[in-house]
Amino acid sequence: MADKDKRTIGNHRLHPESLMMSYGYDPHRSEGAIKSPIFQTSTFVFRSAEEGKAFFELAYGLRKQGPREELGLIYSRLNNPDLEILEDRLTLWDEAEACAVFESGMAAIATTLLELVRPGDTVAFSEPLYGGTDYLLNHILPRFGVDRIRFMAAGGNEAMTKAVTHAASSGKLAAVFVETPANPTNALVDIEACALAIARHAPPQRRVPLIVDNTFLGPLWQQPLRQGADLVIYSATKFIGGHSDLIAGACLGSREFVERVRTLRTFLGTMCGPWTGWLLMRSLETLKLRMTSQMKNARYVADFLADHPKVQRVHYLGHLTEDDPGWELYRKQCAGPGSIISFEMVGGEPEAFRLLNALRLIKLAVSLGGTESLAEHPATMTHADVEPAMQRQYGIGPAMVRLSVGVEFPEDLIADLKQALEQV
Repeated sequence: MADKDKRTIGNHRLHPESLMMSYGYDPHRSEGAIKSPIFQTSTFVFRSAEEGKAFFELAYGLRKQGPREELGLIYSRLNNPDLEILEDRLTLWDEAEACAVFESGMAAIATTLLELVRPGDTVAFSEPLYGGTDYLLNHILPRFGVDRIRFMAAGGNEAMTKAVTHAASSGKLAAVFVETPANPTNALVDIEACALAIARHAPPQRRVPLIVDNTFLGPLWQQPLRQGADLVIYSATKFIGGHSDLIAGACLGSREFVERVRTLRTFLGTMCGPWTGWLLMRSLETLKLRMTSQMKNARYVADFLADHPKVQRVHYLGHLTEDDPGWELYRKQCAGPGSIISFEMVGGEPEAFRLLNALRLIKLAVSLGGTESLAEHPATMTHADVEPAMQRQYGIGPAMVRLSVGVEFPEDLIADLKQALEQV
């Protein structure tokens, strides 16, 4: 683990964007290399049998770790230098106690939930969610006897409190999972109010964690742990990776919960590899630059779409006003609107498809948060496995298009959207 003293220079506390260059890494332990090497190895050599014994005692929890003792390197399914450095750096933006990285965002979500729930338990969660998460909660976990209670993100604190209260009344509430902003509608869930509702209604004999999927806004524009969340999850494929060239996930939060998740990760084998870890470290160095550029570009694009006669409605946090129900929550919870825009065409699926098929600079592809702008059709792509009736309830209609704005020149993006709209 990284030395916390290296976060300061004298009395001056260094910012995350500065620490991303070197935190958690000592060049002198790697021949002076300014960047961490890729430790492409499956196993590590012990200096002695006694050292190997001590490492395994800590890894398997056979004894408590000494005050100055570190878990030694054993096997890359348990630990790897690239992953350890990456996990140290990922804690900085969210001010988390610990972090565990995974081979995908879904691996992070699935491993976390499988650790926290047992047959007979109940999970309360917000809707809409990313399609993969929705399927896991509504179709996979019920096979293991896990009950679920959903609430609409757009339903506000009333719907959330009612769901948490109802789930807690059985004494079987094991976790509350929210995705905010919601995918793809950008609806917000009040993290602080959710944490308070859990504290008031959850059974006293069991600590019920609040898990927040923060992928849409990333660690720059929202920090759920500060709002009362116990764990925050990212599809690190998105903004953290940010170049559409890797798949990864992360779970951050209190050491109590992360260590439990990390232990199950060891036995499920869902950690990411050293090459992915190294690529994520590379990406973290430019995270603020990329996300700031994307956010600024999204403002221009959203303004253009809002004024276009062939666009019926734009779902964009930067367009919230004091008259909107989510205005106060946005001001309290978010540091910026991010770069994800969903908008509804005048018409339906044919009009949405004509737009998508006519795009030239913006790529027709799923995923988000990359340097290039991407557009997709949620109802038939990312959320295709959500029942049509539920899609309508969530506000995912056939005319909706989701746009992830990249770092291109904003006037070029607008020119592309303009010519595509002219062909609808």
